[in-house]
Amino acid sequence: MTSKKSVAPHVEASSGNVYADVALPNPEERLAKALLSRTIAQIIQQRGWSQAKAAVSTGVAASDMSDIVRGKLAKFSLSRLETIILDLDMDIHMRISPKQPGSLRGHVTVELTGA
Repeated sequence: MTSKKSVAPHVEASSGNVYADVALPNPEERLAKALLSRTIAQIIQQRGWSQAKAAVSTGVAASDMSDIVRGKLAKFSLSRLETIILDLDMDIHMRISPKQPGSLRGHVTVELTGA
């Protein structure tokens, strides 16, 4: 019998931004758009709405709302996603603060406090 040595997989800690971790361009913008998209999906879900109802409510094409909920965001700007959130009768509060000590760059967070 031969013995096999198990090799531990290499694990690298995330920076907190998967887009930066895989070296995609504009990682902060990509993360912000993803977080806003997720928030839109959460609002729709919490209200018990269909994507079609959310599309009508916001004036967005149903196919665009589907893309937003599915995270297909290339054709959407941050501003457009923010407008959709406002059209869902939500307020947006932005808070700017110094980056965490030891971080190379600042980071983006989005928190849904109620729908």
